[in-house]
Amino acid sequence: MVVVPLPQPENEITPMPRARKARPINWVRMAAGGSLVASGLLLLNGRPRAGLAAAMSGTALTMLDQQELLNAWWNAIPGYIDELQGMLSQVQNTVEALSAQREQLHRILSR
Repeated sequence: MVVVPLPQPENEITPMPRARKARPINWVRMAAGGSLVASGLLLLNGRPRAGLAAAMSGTALTMLDQQELLNAWWNAIPGYIDELQGMLSQVQNTVEALSAQREQLHRILSR
């Protein structure tokens, strides 16, 4: 078996590490998170009114940041309400059928 040495180039180029692009800071998201953390700390320290106020402001800021998601949820709510009405209608029909069967069974047993 013959081993052939491979010559190495004299000026070997080492790749430079790429600089990461700095993403802009989303200040609304930072404020919402800080407000929600502060509300939790206030609630734990026994300050329910201040904690509730901070939680409401954090929630409002989160809703401001996530407008697309809230819009999608808002548009999906009527479909969920229709499904819920259909389920309640089925439950009502089942209860009425059970009530009719109970009345019929009561009439049979009371003879």
